[in-house]
Amino acid sequence: MEKRCLSSMTQKQLAEYIASLGQPSFRAGQIYKWLHQKLVTDFDAMTDQPKALLERLREECTIAAPSIRRKQCSRDGTIKYLLELADGNCIETVLMRYHYGNSVCVSTQVGCAMGCRFCASTQAGRVRDLTAGEIASEIYTVQRDTGERVSHIVLMGIGEPLHNFNNVMDFLEIISSPGGLNIGMRNISLSTCGLVPKIDELAKRKLQLTLSVSLHAPNNKMRSSMMPVNDAYPLEKLIPACRRYQKMTGRRISFEYSMVRGVNDSPETARELADLIRGMGAHVNLIPINPVDGSPYSATDDKNVRRFRDLLEQLGVNATIRRRLGADISAACGQLRREDAKMTMERNQHS
Repeated sequence: MEKRCLSSMTQKQLAEYIASLGQPSFRAGQIYKWLHQKLVTDFDAMTDQPKALLERLREECTIAAPSIRRKQCSRDGTIKYLLELADGNCIETVLMRYHYGNSVCVSTQVGCAMGCRFCASTQAGRVRDLTAGEIASEIYTVQRDTGERVSHIVLMGIGEPLHNFNNVMDFLEIISSPGGLNIGMRNISLSTCGLVPKIDELAKRKLQLTLSVSLHAPNNKMRSSMMPVNDAYPLEKLIPACRRYQKMTGRRISFEYSMVRGVNDSPETARELADLIRGMGAHVNLIPINPVDGSPYSATDDKNVRRFRDLLEQLGVNATIRRRLGADISAACGQLRREDAKMTMERNQHS
């Protein structure tokens, strides 16, 4: 029998499971606190639980507890982790330090199926989804390693969060629960490449998180050349979905726009972008891309990024330039995982 991941259960799911074992309801609350406040990874650490119950849990369940396979520390305080999961797969997690607190960028899948041509995460394709507990364990691992509290979360690491919709929704419930880390939804950003049906499904939940849509181009021809997902959900479908999301949730959308030299960084493109999202009150986050081996794209120079931002502002679009963190480490998402896989393959070939 395949074991269940205890730390992937929401409070309601855990209560139902503990009740099915014939245990009093208060046990579920105690166990939930051990998992999501005290961040234990061993059943024996739950010292207020009966031995018979712990033995049953050990037989039937696991606790998501990745190990740190590699760790890179930047001069600016950013830490990039390569975490190894129980099945040997690896994901990336990044701690970013800001004046308002510590933010962690989490992965939601092992690999990615979306195929964006400027991203290292997707070059080997999708292997599997992460469970809710595995996503939460990224944050818990960072807190245990640094001894510092995480106050903000960005779902912008390896994988497409809305492609792993149910597990991500359970993760959001777990991580924002008062019985756990209690990180408020307004401190959570979720990034999507534009899966329109899932954007509509997310809107119905009326969560107070920030939805960030990876736009990267103001027309279909340009966007499809960069992001294959645009063939399924072109701008004629994506932008109305964003407007519906704003109307239903009352939350402003942020558009991510990776600046690629000679592709999407001209003044004409800025004007086209302003026309596309006019009237939404949306925010555009300009991202100087990190170089990725095997990608045909290179970064726009900083001066041009500033010119692009200034033109958007003149056209009535709120735009900022993302602060570049971790420039002296493997900054591009998926790059550390890819480097590790390459090193492992080379070792195996020479052994």
